[in-house]
Amino acid sequence: MIPTPHIQANSRDQVAETILLPGDPLRARFIADTFLTNVSCFNETRNILGYTGEYEGRRISVMGTGMGMPSIGIYSWELIHEYGVKNLIRVGSAGSLQPDIHVRDIVIGMGASTNSNYAAQFGLPGPIAPICSWTLLQKAVTVAHEKSIPVHVGNILSSDTFYDEDADSWKKWANMGVMAVEMEAAALYLNAARSGTNALCILTISDSLVTHELTTAEERQNTFTSMMEIALALA
Repeated sequence: MIPTPHIQANSRDQVAETILLPGDPLRARFIADTFLTNVSCFNETRNILGYTGEYEGRRISVMGTGMGMPSIGIYSWELIHEYGVKNLIRVGSAGSLQPDIHVRDIVIGMGASTNSNYAAQFGLPGPIAPICSWTLLQKAVTVAHEKSIPVHVGNILSSDTFYDEDADSWKKWANMGVMAVEMEAAALYLNAARSGTNALCILTISDSLVTHELTTAEERQNTFTSMMEIALALA
């Protein structure tokens, strides 16, 4: 079913097999404008901007996903099943849950714990641990080391709630060693697992629930370039 209800590209050829998925559509445009050449726009539906271009001679796409697991669940499903995307790399922001992880640090989610019921649709006989693609994770860590970009690798939390009724609930996750909180990775990892494709979540810390450090919306949109460089090298 091309175009899909949410992506207006008229053929699979308009979308590369590797795609970067920021939540913010304006971050997608920033990545396309800053890093890609020979760029074409394949999606503007609902102002979710999508672009395909070239990076160091390799074809790559970038598209916003909006906020939350239902949103990235829809876009990643359509990209995988209708457009044949094989590698899906979320590049987003997150809040730190640990005192040694600071604003602008990069976190790579090896696993994505969640308070969401997204996995219920698969009818599994028990809980599942959403995890990333080892292939993409191994390559991302190697690229980070080659570029001398420090990264934290481990468990993150994909939360359905931004304004939580229990303001201290994050501390329970932190006590289990969870590094940071965001809102999309678990659904992306589950969709990728179900379809046999590769997914990875690379995050830049935008704020800290521990120290209350904070970045601006403009900084989150336009300056988190180190994670973008790592992600682009995975194409």
